[in-house]
Amino acid sequence: MSRPAVAKVLCGTAVLALVTGCAPGSPGEGAATAAPASASSAPDPSPGPRDGRVTVAGTLTEGLESPWGLAELPGGDLLVSSRDERTISRIDARTGARTVLGEVPGVVPGGEGGLLGLAVRDDLVYAYLTAASDNRIVRMRYDGGDGDRLGAPEPVLTGIPKGRVHNGGRIAFGPDGMLYAGTGETGRTGLAQDLDSLGGKILRMTPEGEPAPGNPFEGSVVYSYGHRNVQGLAWDAGGRLWAAEFGQNTWDELNLVRPGRNYGWPEAEGRSGRAGFVDPVAQWPTSEASPSGIAYARGAIWMAGLRGERLWRIPLSGAERSGEPEAFLTGEYGRLRTVLAAGGDRLWLVTSETDTRGTPGPGDDRILRLVAE
Repeated sequence: MSRPAVAKVLCGTAVLALVTGCAPGSPGEGAATAAPASASSAPDPSPGPRDGRVTVAGTLTEGLESPWGLAELPGGDLLVSSRDERTISRIDARTGARTVLGEVPGVVPGGEGGLLGLAVRDDLVYAYLTAASDNRIVRMRYDGGDGDRLGAPEPVLTGIPKGRVHNGGRIAFGPDGMLYAGTGETGRTGLAQDLDSLGGKILRMTPEGEPAPGNPFEGSVVYSYGHRNVQGLAWDAGGRLWAAEFGQNTWDELNLVRPGRNYGWPEAEGRSGRAGFVDPVAQWPTSEASPSGIAYARGAIWMAGLRGERLWRIPLSGAERSGEPEAFLTGEYGRLRTVLAAGGDRLWLVTSETDTRGTPGPGDDRILRLVAE
């Protein structure tokens, strides 16, 4: 795998007082042993390579350990979670300077579990994490000023099944103001079809964790089911929800998510055409994707691939695909974990080489600035 050289300019990193406080890869992800990554919070302002419709405009920060979730604060700075170190850091969106805000107590990393997705609403930071007995969503107060630290975590939703694999983990606020979460079936395939379980589902809830008004199953946070492992959530310009999903051995999926629908796992993987199941809008061999985060920008869904080590662009026309998916940055930066829309034609892209399944190089892991053309 080729890697572009990255200029390193060390910046001071203020570290605040902390809040108190691997298994074999699942099919489609691959496995490797991680080496320590270099520590740096230096942005690289020089433009990187062009790849058709995508330009790497530079590196915002590097030297991240097992980065997973990414969320934007009011004003444009970023929060990034470390799955294995259990910390949340603030990244200055102009300089790349990194400040550790604290360690989230109660996180129990292991396998694909740990401190996963992040979302921000008002002065609260929401996090999806693996605890001793379950996966759960918590929220912490964060005022966002210099010297502020994360408050104590308050449970929002508990009881999401956990496992060594398939923990889901992405959370995001939708245009309706409700909180959505993608979960996994933890390798116990039957959970995906069990409406009494929160595993293998997309969940929709109020910011307080209650079932959202209009949910398809009365008194439940379940929004859709029959999922294997959902790690990507994004809304298009029409407010439609899209989700990326890991397949097992054959097909990874991009799905248009409708309330109350059954997406087929474990009875179907990829397009089956079977009555009662929703077929994906796009699908890929697991070697070309293993999708994690997705974002919507410039009329397309952008999908980060882990095992596939590439960024996919899926052009949309309303609720349909308007063309064939296109792959960018193939093998240039290794495993890609999270992509986040940054307004207009800009995207943030997080690599994932230090997650025990990659092959870290100098500077890994990093946040890249992308321009979508």
